[in-house]
Amino acid sequence: MVFGGNRRQLTLVLAGLVTVTVVAVGAVAVSRMVSDNRTTPTAEATTPSAQPSPSPSTPPPGADITGPLNLLLVGVDTRVSVPDWKPNADAVLVLHVPAGLSRGYLFSLPRDLVVDIPAYEPASYRGGRTKLTHAMSYGSRVPGESKADPAQGYELLRRTVSDYTGLRIDAGAVLTFGGFDKLVDSLGGVDIDIDQRVVSRHRQPDGKHREPGPGVGGYVGPQMVYEPGEAHLNGWQALDYARQRYLPGGDYTRQRHHQQLIRAMIGKILDEDLARQPERVEQVVTALDDALLYVGGRRIVDFAYALGGLPPQALTLVGLPGASVGRGNAYRGEELTRVGRRFITELRAGRVDAFLAEHPDLKVP
Repeated sequence: MVFGGNRRQLTLVLAGLVTVTVVAVGAVAVSRMVSDNRTTPTAEATTPSAQPSPSPSTPPPGADITGPLNLLLVGVDTRVSVPDWKPNADAVLVLHVPAGLSRGYLFSLPRDLVVDIPAYEPASYRGGRTKLTHAMSYGSRVPGESKADPAQGYELLRRTVSDYTGLRIDAGAVLTFGGFDKLVDSLGGVDIDIDQRVVSRHRQPDGKHREPGPGVGGYVGPQMVYEPGEAHLNGWQALDYARQRYLPGGDYTRQRHHQQLIRAMIGKILDEDLARQPERVEQVVTALDDALLYVGGRRIVDFAYALGGLPPQALTLVGLPGASVGRGNAYRGEELTRVGRRFITELRAGRVDAFLAEHPDLKVP
């Protein structure tokens, strides 16, 4: 990635990156970033501008984007040390912004949600009914090659999410766990209100990874513990906290923690006023360089400008209830409850506000 230009341009790039990378963060932060800089003298450019500043007679990028918009964020654990390993989608979030772009709704889909994954010729995948997380893995396979293609994986996941929700996905991003770690560190860490005791399966208190145990999927060694209450977390701690799913509530608790982390990042971006710190913007952009795959028909900066009018209080975080499904004692995955499925139906029909008024418990506090 190459980014240059004045402070407003750098700020918009950051806002756009975060919009499609951390979805809700950018949607909230871009309003402050754009409005704060429209009357601010620009810094002298150090490299050729990647995008000219709009003049009063020139519509800004994305001026024709009026909504509705649906953005897809995917978090993957890229275990590059494992030969022939293909990425699974461990976090799947959707941001829906209705027409007018004045409010937004962010919700997660369970990684183990049982869905119909369509056939995908580029990966020689015939289709099947299985867990949502596998769509990324199946789609990323390149016949005759050992290296995965994340763009292919995203495309099959996008089709699967679109088929399940009935929503057209306009753009999205795939972010590695390592990239999220770097992103949080580039912000100087985040403050999170930890809502329950969380014992890590993956990390030791010093941040080192725990050693694999003798059993399948197990680990040995001391464990990092996150106690309830306010805590300042660095990159690896924030990621580790948000990854844990062997908790009361399972993956649904983890989804809530994902959204708590997003909220914490919103607060950090706004509190520190990154719009007026171009050197910090550069740090964030650099942190994402090797960890982000952006996929969309429009440029990132187009969405940054388009979402510039979305105020922080207009973003609603939603937790969808679900339950496990299986045959006998065999676990097959998860399914959304009737209320969870109805949320998506009402969202698609433009009646989501009335539905959430009837089901306020779906809102993540």
